[in-house]
Amino acid sequence: MILIVFKYFTPKGFRGITFFPFVFLVDKDDKKNPVFVNHERIHIKQQLEMLILPFFVWYSVEFIFRWIQYKDKHVAYRNISFEREAYKNEKDLCYCKQRSFWGFLKYV
Repeated sequence: MILIVFKYFTPKGFRGITFFPFVFLVDKDDKKNPVFVNHERIHIKQQLEMLILPFFVWYSVEFIFRWIQYKDKHVAYRNISFEREAYKNEKDLCYCKQRSFWGFLKYV
């Protein structure tokens, strides 16, 4: 995982975005935030196990589905299975070591 501070690549309202193997951050202080880094590490694992491109296809389709379902972009984003897994487990700094393969499926 390579952390890069480049706020112009991160969508407005977000602190970071992950594109294996890079994590683009808005604020350099987030490099030192273990919970934030762990959240992004979970996304790295998700992208790797889905062979990267299918991750982004699934993520986009699920986002559109959730947006239609909840009629709110922010609520839709928070309910994407990948985000639900990452937010639920971001404080468990050992999660990535014990995470089951395709662990996000529990959150679909």
